[in-house]
Amino acid sequence: MKKIKVLFASSEVDPFAKTGGLADVASSLPKALCKLGHDVRVVMPKYKDIPFQYVEKMQKVGEIGVYVSWRRQYCGILKLEMDNITYYFIDNEYYFKRDGYYGYYDEAERFAFFSKAVLEILPVIGFKPDIIHCNDWQTGVVSAFLNAWYKGLDFYKDIKTVFTIHNLKYQGIFPKEVFGEVLGLPWDYFHADGIEFYDKVNYLKAGIVYSDIITTVSKTYAEEIKTDFFGENLNNVLRKRSNDLYGILNGIDMEENDPAVDNRIFANYSVDNLEGKLTNKQMLQKSLGLQERIDIPLIGIISRLVAQKGFDLIDYVMDEILKMDIQFVLLGAGEYRYEQMFRYYQEKYPGKISVNLKYDAVLAQRIYAGADMFLMPSLFEPCGLSQMFSLRYGTIPIVRETGGLKDTITPYNDITHEGNGFTFSRYNAHDMLYAIKEAVHYYYHRSTWTYLMKKGMTTDFSWEKSAKEYLELYEKLAGN
Repeated sequence: MKKIKVLFASSEVDPFAKTGGLADVASSLPKALCKLGHDVRVVMPKYKDIPFQYVEKMQKVGEIGVYVSWRRQYCGILKLEMDNITYYFIDNEYYFKRDGYYGYYDEAERFAFFSKAVLEILPVIGFKPDIIHCNDWQTGVVSAFLNAWYKGLDFYKDIKTVFTIHNLKYQGIFPKEVFGEVLGLPWDYFHADGIEFYDKVNYLKAGIVYSDIITTVSKTYAEEIKTDFFGENLNNVLRKRSNDLYGILNGIDMEENDPAVDNRIFANYSVDNLEGKLTNKQMLQKSLGLQERIDIPLIGIISRLVAQKGFDLIDYVMDEILKMDIQFVLLGAGEYRYEQMFRYYQEKYPGKISVNLKYDAVLAQRIYAGADMFLMPSLFEPCGLSQMFSLRYGTIPIVRETGGLKDTITPYNDITHEGNGFTFSRYNAHDMLYAIKEAVHYYYHRSTWTYLMKKGMTTDFSWEKSAKEYLELYEKLAGN
């Protein structure tokens, strides 16, 4: 077997920079591929907010000038070896020495610079990958640049690209002027089958059109995005590329997320000794000011508060949910209307619902460990990791059958004992409420509930299986 060389390009990588699931994938997938014996390296921007403990260990490899259209910009290249992976950091203080990672007026230029640098640094770092694996719109134009300017050069001619869509909703759409002013691509790339999108420039579309293979993060989502409802105006483009479009489910780090050794939770527990699970519930209730009752179901949600996540359904029947003998804990932040909605219910039902409008990694683990059920009523969900974390900690998911939720959670069947959670298929508040009531019903059948907990905790959601699927695609492209 030939060793495959991959450069994994991502705008965020845990533990250096993280806003969502992309950072988890960019951290875990390269490690899993390296374990299979391949040379996988990672490249990302050197943001101001990268923790100092990593910055102080970085070594400078070199510096080059990178053209962003007509501007020649400084590009420093730093590297850090960690966990058997080589990470490269693209340094330019003008673009990246800012608070946070996204949301600036010049996003188009910042990530055009990063995408160009991904290609330009290769001869300097002495690494010629077989595959450049790009992720989301921030690296969408890498393939277009490679196509336009580098394919004719000896060093680059055999390099292939894989582009992963983590969430089709976020596309990097910019005014037409960006095409000439920032990308500087030949105008024959600006048309309906290229980068042009309703007379604008679309970075995600560039990734879809010019990459050799496109992947997304679950098999169901790969089918869904070819339809009008889920396609975010790119369904026709995706249908055209459907022979090159693959769905590969994300995994989770099974060792880091193991209730038997996790030091972030209140008490450790395992399939053979579930007592610690109750301790976690009790301590969670206590720490959040909920009534300390271990005899009633505690439902958890950890989520960005955005329409995609199904909060309209929750709002519609929240009174009915909270009138049941249950408790509810929420962790997350986002749209003002949803934050206000949860504040309102917290005031109306004191001691029954705990609302935590923030991101907090330790509290997240404590909710996975301390809750009995985990609610994910998403309108769409490319993959979803929370349902996997929940099962790992013996917390039973209640989900809508969409995207990765449909691929990982199947409804419990009392006769055959198949299934690992509770589901509903229509985007309907009362269908969701029925699924919650069904879960609460089985919660009191202790033998059934214990069976579901143990089944969830022993399910293998490790990256190894997914890494092998990616490897098959890489080998197909590299001509092995």
